[in-house]
Amino acid sequence: MKLVLLAIFLGAGAAFALLVGLADAYEAVGEPQAQPIPFSHKHHVGDIGLDCRFCHTTVEKTAFPGMPATQTCLTCHSQLFAQQGILAALRKSEAENRPLAWKRVHFLPDFVYFDHSIHVAKGVACAECHGRVDQMPLAWKAEKLEMGWCLACHRDPAPHLHPHDQVFAMPADPLAEADARLLAESLKLQSTRRLTDCSTCHR
Repeated sequence: MKLVLLAIFLGAGAAFALLVGLADAYEAVGEPQAQPIPFSHKHHVGDIGLDCRFCHTTVEKTAFPGMPATQTCLTCHSQLFAQQGILAALRKSEAENRPLAWKRVHFLPDFVYFDHSIHVAKGVACAECHGRVDQMPLAWKAEKLEMGWCLACHRDPAPHLHPHDQVFAMPADPLAEADARLLAESLKLQSTRRLTDCSTCHR
């Protein structure tokens, strides 16, 4: 009986360690995500100054920000570096009339609802969640996006808010505390109780 209990205890410990390891691997914070085309946010956003909305066209309108279509890339790259090997996947995508298979960098569990458009409308800058993408040669996850991290913002959103003309800036300049509080009031945010209610994110 003692051996059986010991085996169950050790087995449960091993299973827990495995799950923790898998969770850490799933998070992959700070690890660049390989893409079909090694798109450099550092070059396109940091050096050229491309606006996030040029590629992520639905970020202000829908829950999902959208990923760049082949034709979006070809706006420039039908002329610039058009025959470079690095853009072979882009040419293939156009020739076969198939979308580029971009890999998601940020994942949330299926039971979590997140809407980009409401966060953008309320002044949450891209950099607040995605970090300094203008310094990322390849995009990586800047935050674990854990529930406690989200709740901390929902309990006190003011320090994370920016005027609308700063939402897509890299970096978005922080406001003085008094200005942040005034901005939060002007945006008519929902109550802290509503923002931290389970049903707000778990639907």
